[in-house]
Amino acid sequence: MSVDVSLAYDDQNIFAKILRGEIPNRTVYRDEWALAFHDIAPQAPVHVLVIPTGAFVSWDDFSARASEAEIAGFVRAVGQVARDLGLTGAGYRLLANTGHHGHQEVAHLHVHILAGKPLGPMLAR
Repeated sequence: MSVDVSLAYDDQNIFAKILRGEIPNRTVYRDEWALAFHDIAPQAPVHVLVIPTGAFVSWDDFSARASEAEIAGFVRAVGQVARDLGLTGAGYRLLANTGHHGHQEVAHLHVHILAGKPLGPMLAR
């Protein structure tokens, strides 16, 4: 299932519910700008999602509408999570899917942090 990111933000999406505490998660990090938690269907030994606390559908939506403080806070949170998890030495992959062709499944901006093994090439041909 992929989402149409041209749609308005839906405050009933699963990540909005997680932010409100309606759905439990395994939190890794939280501050006023971001929440990071373990993915329920990990694709690597380490698979953490980082989401902004604001209502943004995609990266392009976030970059157009978020305040400078929200952008800086979110980007810093992603880096902090990578450092906290000890991923900076061996490396990690950041992935943000957007829209139907990008296979975005939840219409709330989120970044996947994938690590814990060699991940191979980014795209199969």
